Amino acid sequence: MPELGQNAIQILLVDDHALFRDGVARLLRSEFDFEVAASCGSIEEGLDVLKQKPIDIVLLDFYLGDRNGKEFLRLSREQDFAGKVLLVTVGMNQSEVAELIQAGVSGIFLKHDSPNLLAQVIRRVVSGGVWFEQEQLQNLVSTDASDSLQTKKNSFTERERQVLSCLMQGFTNRRIAEQIGMSTGSVKSIMQQLFSKTGVHTRSQLVRVVLEHNRG
Repeated sequence: MPELGQNAIQILLVDDHALFRDGVARLLRSEFDFEVAASCGSIEEGLDVLKQKPIDIVLLDFYLGDRNGKEFLRLSREQDFAGKVLLVTVGMNQSEVAELIQAGVSGIFLKHDSPNLLAQVIRRVVSGGVWFEQEQLQNLVSTDASDSLQTKKNSFTERERQVLSCLMQGFTNRRIAEQIGMSTGSVKSIMQQLFSKTGVHTRSQLVRVVLEHNRG
């Protein structure tokens, strides 16, 4: 078990509601592998923290007074923040979800979801996974999204399309393996093939590629 501050996941909270922010901070501090490095109520405060501390993941509210999370994402990337961003919000429309996924968020966690689930989602995102509600993706991606990608020079195999379909539903590798009847190792191998064919390196980037082609 890591000691506090040693190999712990460094978390930045950016939310303009102090009561919610403080409650989430207390919840996360109870996890042995988390450290809440800072808790901020504005975009400017959050950006200042990113300049001063090594942050692994930002928990970002979308609605920040008369500003929103898209502005934070843009400004944080401009100052070369390479960590993960998880939106923690009451909700947003389909257009906003698509823009945020394409802008680089690794997940969208709704505030009405279970507080205990949040810790699991943070670990998944920091480990390179993504977290999107199935309904969020189903509203954005048509059933033939993978077919639209077949117009690319490197078309997908049937197995690759099956894995891609499961990925867009938010399934883990283990769940994908169970769904299509193959080993977890084979799923990982196919994921690497998909990364190679689309020129991306992470699952969240692959999700964005599908969305971009589906909206194009």
